[in-house]
This record gives sequence, C-alpha cells and structure tokens, in this order.
Amino acid sequence: MISRRDLLTRSGVGMGLLGLTQLLGDNRLLSAEAKPNANPLSAKPSPLPSKVKRVIHLFANGGPSQVDTFDPKPALVKYAGKPLPTGNLKTERKTGSLMPSPFKFAKYGKSGIEVSEIFAKTAAHIDDICVIRSMYADVPNHEPSFLLMNTGESRLVRPSLGSWLTYGLGTENQNLPGFVAMCPGGMPLMESQNWQAGFLPGVFQGTYIDSAQTDIERLVENVRNKNAPGAEQRRQLDLLAKMNAAHAATRPADPLLEARIQSFELAYRMQFEATDAFDVSKETQLVRDSYGPGNQARSLLIARRLLERGVRFVQVSHAPVQPWDSHDDLAQEHRKLALQIDQPIAALISDLKRLGLFESTLIIWGGEFGRTPVVELPTPGSNAGKVNGRDHNHWGFSMWLAGGGIKGGTVVGATDEFGFKAVENRIHPHDLHATILHLLGFDHEKFTYRYAGRDFRLTDVSGRVVKEVLA
Repeated sequence: MISRRDLLTRSGVGMGLLGLTQLLGDNRLLSAEAKPNANPLSAKPSPLPSKVKRVIHLFANGGPSQVDTFDPKPALVKYAGKPLPTGNLKTERKTGSLMPSPFKFAKYGKSGIEVSEIFAKTAAHIDDICVIRSMYADVPNHEPSFLLMNTGESRLVRPSLGSWLTYGLGTENQNLPGFVAMCPGGMPLMESQNWQAGFLPGVFQGTYIDSAQTDIERLVENVRNKNAPGAEQRRQLDLLAKMNAAHAATRPADPLLEARIQSFELAYRMQFEATDAFDVSKETQLVRDSYGPGNQARSLLIARRLLERGVRFVQVSHAPVQPWDSHDDLAQEHRKLALQIDQPIAALISDLKRLGLFESTLIIWGGEFGRTPVVELPTPGSNAGKVNGRDHNHWGFSMWLAGGGIKGGTVVGATDEFGFKAVENRIHPHDLHATILHLLGFDHEKFTYRYAGRDFRLTDVSGRVVKEVLA
C-alpha cells in the first residue's frame, strides 16, 4: 500500500501526458494510425509544406472560347473570312473560315496582360492571376472532357479532385461537408460523377447544393428534422451508432458502411451550422452589392462563406446544360455569361483579401475545353442554321489560377497564331492536377490509394508540376 501523497507524486507525470494528448489532439498533431476510429474528415496536415488550405473551382462548363476571353489573336482580324492558312485540325462538326472575336482586348495591370472587355472587372485583378493559354484535352466531347477535368479520367469511375483533397487533408469544420459542389438551377452534365468519390470511401463524395434556392430547407434537403428536437435526435443517433458499430464489427473495413455512419453524424451537425453558412443575408449590404445580382453572385458569396468556415473544396458550376457551349450567337451568349460572373469573381478576390484568406486559397477558373477560331457551319440540331458561333476545341484553350502559391501577372504557354492548338508549354489536365496537388502540399506521384491490387493516383501515370505557375 502507498499513501495518497505518494500516489499523486508518482502519477503526476502521467497526468501531464494525458493533458498533452488532449492538446495534441486539439491541434491535430496525433497521427491517424494512433487513432484507428478517428473521423476520416478530421483535418490533417499536408505531407509537404504548403500555405494553401482550401480551393474554389469556378467551372465554366460548356467550353468558353479562349480567343474571346483570355487569348487575343490579332491574326483572326487579318485573315477574317479566309480558310485557316495552316490547314484545318479535326473538329467535331463542320467548320468554315476564320472568325474574329466580336470583343475588344485591352492591357490591364502592371503586367499588361491582354484580356477581353467582357472580363474587365476580373482583369482589374490580373496582377494576381496566372493565365494558362496552352491547355489541351483528349477529345472534343463534353462528357469525357467533364470527367477528365474533374477526375483525371474520361471513361472509368475515378475519384474527383475535390474528393482526393478531402481524403488527403480532411476538413477544418466538422459541422459542414468537406467538399461542396454548387450549380444553381440543377446539376450540370454528368451530374454527381463530377464530384464522385469513386473508389475512395464515400464520406469524401461532394455534397450537391442548388445555390439558386433561398429557402434553407430547399437549399439543403432534409437539413432540419421537424419531428424531433435536438436532444431526442442525439439519443436516437447514439442508439443507431451502437447498432452500426456492432454491425460494422462483423464487416471490417467496409467503406460504404463507414460512409453511411459518418453521413448520419454530419447531417445531425449540419442542422446547427448550415443555416448560418448559407444565409447570405447576414452579410452587409456593401458586401452583397459588391458581388452583384443573380445566381452566380449568390453562389460565389456562399462559396466564400463556406471557405471561410473551413470547407476544404468548393466547386461552382456556372449553370446546368453547358451554358458556355456557344455553337451560335456567341457574341450575345458570351457577353451575357461573362456579365453574370465577371463582377462576382472580382468581388470574391477582393473579399478573400479583406478577410486575409487570399494567400491560403487557390482559385481556379476554366471549362472542360475551348472553342474553334473558325466559324461553325450549319449543322442540324446544333446551331439552328446560324453561322455566328464556334465548335468545340480540345486542341488548345485557356484557364487561369489565382491565390496562394500562384505567380500573378503572368502568362504560361501559348496557342498558335490563330488560337487553335496549344504549341508552347502544352498543359494537360493531368499536369494541372499535379500542379494543384503540389500547391496543396502533395507529391502527385506519391499521393495514392490502393484499390483492386493497384496504387491509383489522380494523375494516373503521367502529369508534371507546371513550375512556371508557381510563385
């Protein structure tokens, strides 16, 4: 037997270690291996040093025209109405002569980068933006190109970029999804495949939000339980958790079951935070006015509120049914679409700077491919017989990046004289993904997940980090 004083003396160090364990846990410094039952969405440090903590992908789905937005081509004016002098690359539909842009380009910022007039407000931030003018994809079709841009694979089921990042980093807010996908008015083409978890555990799947809705119960389906108060729900979930744990014990390492358990808990917690996160009326009138009116403004403001609250990855598709797919009436359609998103983008960049989040946030803008510099000829069911639009073009197109780790005020790569094909520093979506992972603190060749006897990665068996993009 020992005295009470001796017991306290001998156990003093142990009590300190218990306190240290709590401190390490609160600061997320305990390894996942030490906590086998840890929440898979718990925030984790990146393997490599990185100041970028979150991503917003502004998906201009449908294929915006590079020669009408961020890649000026004076040769289109010089050779307007003439056949492509260098010969015609294969296009999806019949195309004709060269068509100059209906928009004027001007130089912006200290860098003097030329941008179309339809993106003048975004261009006011051009010194914070790196424009990539040499993107290329595999095929000129929406469906495979959507998947290639979002998942790195155009045919097979693979995890999306947002799912990979949430798997690798978790999320900083356990009361909201780590990965949110928004498209006002309905889902884009390929629907949830754009934000699928693939063979990763289902808990890393993106959560779809129709940001056109203003009623929280329509914005987030079943966000409120009208049949039971919070305390009663908690008791029900505790009982359900015990039953699920017993069920899971007989089925170890079942990712679908684990995802279901986690979804119950997340749904419960979201009741108390989602209402606040999606309520843009809590922003000042000055902030709301800076984003402007419309669904795109609302979507980007919601996205900023989610990022501010610790959500890891937010994708905002412009609208359902490929809005940038201007096979006809390109001048009117591109101007209209840019008017919807130009002011919100500028406001988002300014807002992130105001909140001190710009240097830790990566902003991505672009579509799944671009458009031809030649006019599309009348095709049944495509352009209503008009000759004032452009066909799909996967040979060369533009995207831009801004935020943490990005070398602003720069242009990377180039297309040919007419903007048809990427010819200088050609960048594939695998290269883009490798660069994004690098910015988030991952080596894309080592960031893998074992499935069906093989170590898979977002960039498949290719991809390179585009160092010219990096600050």
